[in-house]
Amino acid sequence: MLKPAICNHLTSLTEIRTAREYVCEECIKTGDSWVHLRTCQTCGTTLCCDSSPNKHATKHFLASEHPVVISSEPGERWLWCFVDEQMVGY
Repeated sequence: MLKPAICNHLTSLTEIRTAREYVCEECIKTGDSWVHLRTCQTCGTTLCCDSSPNKHATKHFLASEHPVVISSEPGERWLWCFVDEQMVGY
């Protein structure tokens, strides 16, 4: 079985933006909690994942069309493309 080609959103990245702080920037504003964090590779915003009640990372993608996030969890090194639903390690 052939592996699908990695999408252009992932292959075009030239640097990895990491979280400035280990917090969801939107949950902090409202006093909510989160499960895991993701950092947008277009603007560097760190937001909560879909396992979190507010799903801010997905909401950010839908509003901004910024396609790629990384896991901001310690020890995890992967990227996710919302558009093409692809994950790759780095």
